[in-house]
Amino acid sequence: MNPELLKMKEVALIYLDRSGGLQKLVDDCKHYNDSKQSYAVYRFIISVNPSDITELDAALGNQILHEPLKAAQIFQSVCFIAVKTLSLIEQLQTEAQISIVLKPTHLPSLPSYVLSLCEFPFNYMSQRFYVSEGIVIAMGMVTKYTQGARFLCSEDSCPFSEGFKYIRVHLPGATESATVRNDFVCSLCTSPLHEDMKFRVLGDKQLVEMIDAKVLRAFQTYFNNKPHFRIQSFTVFLRDELSNKVKIGNRYRFIGIPACIQNGPQTTVCLEVNSIQLYTPKDPSHISDNFKYLLSLTSNSCWRFSAILANIFASQVVPPGTYNTLKLSMLLSLVQTCDEDTETAGYLDLLIATSDTLIVDRLLNYSICLVPRGIRHPPSSNIFPTVCKDKHGTGTASIQACSALLAKGGVCFIGELSSYKKDKLELLQSVLESRTSTIFIPGKKYGEDADQQVTLPIQTSFWSFVDVDSSSKKHIQKDNSLIGQMDLSFISANLIDAFGLLIYCSELNSCQLALPLMHHILKKAIDPEEALYTVSEEFRTQDYEELIAFAKNLQVELGPEAEKLIHGYYLASRRVRTDSIHGSTLSASALKILVSLSEAHAKLSLRRKVLEEDVLIAVLLLESSLTLKHGKILQL
Repeated sequence: MNPELLKMKEVALIYLDRSGGLQKLVDDCKHYNDSKQSYAVYRFIISVNPSDITELDAALGNQILHEPLKAAQIFQSVCFIAVKTLSLIEQLQTEAQISIVLKPTHLPSLPSYVLSLCEFPFNYMSQRFYVSEGIVIAMGMVTKYTQGARFLCSEDSCPFSEGFKYIRVHLPGATESATVRNDFVCSLCTSPLHEDMKFRVLGDKQLVEMIDAKVLRAFQTYFNNKPHFRIQSFTVFLRDELSNKVKIGNRYRFIGIPACIQNGPQTTVCLEVNSIQLYTPKDPSHISDNFKYLLSLTSNSCWRFSAILANIFASQVVPPGTYNTLKLSMLLSLVQTCDEDTETAGYLDLLIATSDTLIVDRLLNYSICLVPRGIRHPPSSNIFPTVCKDKHGTGTASIQACSALLAKGGVCFIGELSSYKKDKLELLQSVLESRTSTIFIPGKKYGEDADQQVTLPIQTSFWSFVDVDSSSKKHIQKDNSLIGQMDLSFISANLIDAFGLLIYCSELNSCQLALPLMHHILKKAIDPEEALYTVSEEFRTQDYEELIAFAKNLQVELGPEAEKLIHGYYLASRRVRTDSIHGSTLSASALKILVSLSEAHAKLSLRRKVLEEDVLIAVLLLESSLTLKHGKILQL
């Protein structure tokens, strides 16, 4: 035997012994022995740490990273000898029956190990490990594939007409026909081989589509100076224990081997995944010095810091001091976004009623760019997940993510609300109330025995606005509007209630604010890059991004006084907003919205405890929203 190969086998055995791999091998063999099924192939998963193996032997470490198929053969030989020596599987006859899957714990943090479709060209022909990071935008149903099969010579007198000489196992990038077909011949007598069907081993397979996270910039339309790049999805194969291990809309790091799959006249580049890691963003550790100094100057008040933040926010879009209520509400909504995959986040949905649609649209567009998963929904696509046929020819159903899931953990800005048809608005209302989207998959259409119903959590905040001027021209105004109530009869009252906050803003109708706004718009039209105000240079967009990223990761708790005030206001408001005919006009979600607003203000003020002062801001915003929806409370 080649001395270098022998040394690598010795090192592989030493690593398995030190890492606990041998004990896992013994446990896996016990599982096979306990099973009454006959196996042609025994599959073993080995977790390998490239750094640890490279310290033991650089040659083996290099082979694992750059020639994983050859490295798997080394571990195959070691495992076969171990199983036979220890008599772990009595039925095992040949080394070919051992199938090894290497799962690297990580890859070197070097550009040559990164596979990205945003960078061209890329070396997808090299069958070695790469790491690829992206967001899951489509998921197919789990189907079956052939893990391994046993073939026998059709000539009875041939010694290979029995035994386990011809074993076919799946390799990364191989199609089903590469593993099982009817044109194999015996290497000894050239007679045709036929499959022994009772020894075929089936496994699970799932096709997933992902995109590079950089693609999300295409859905953030405010900044025009970002470089152009190619948008293309990437096919990922998840097999066996990795099936159903990803959630649509989440961001992952995949380690696998690239391969080319022929689908008719087209060739598709895909990734055979060996390891999956959920992406965890780094916790922001700082805010800008200017914000720190501002915080120290305003430390004597619980409201001043957040008030100044709202006052000078988005000075690139509107003059400081305008749209303050809207800007404060947007900042509160932004700090309530969550990077973690959690269903308990207190998302704040905003509905803005305005006649300044152009300015509000720009303001919302600007604000969604301050979080990584801020999405401007394109009108030509769907807001919520849909189902279609898998494009790889399997005929099975594939769930497509659409805007709401792309904005997972962030904000989905859906534009002008009255531009949507009734069925879309009803679906939006259902999602806002339940925070889930249900997809019906007809079994007959997609080759399944039975119909399926898939429910997906929708973990994002929704922003939208309505043009009160254009809508008032299309709809007859109500004559029985209550004092303070805004006439939004052209939109379902239940849909309006489903949004956490209803905000009215129309600064252009104010004589005091119209002139600064018009001056700002004209100046920006002449020179879009000009900084019109000193605060735009002192508190940049990047500074707000860092502040929001820092604030939203703060873990806040309700103080006893704040909790008492929240429950007291909620019960009192529910009591005074109840009549004998219609019942309470206060929705059941109002308490949750109140808590979420209070927590958001504490985060925006960079505090870890919710105070009574935070609750007061929440009460003011919620009471203003309730007045717009239902009118003022009149005490006689």
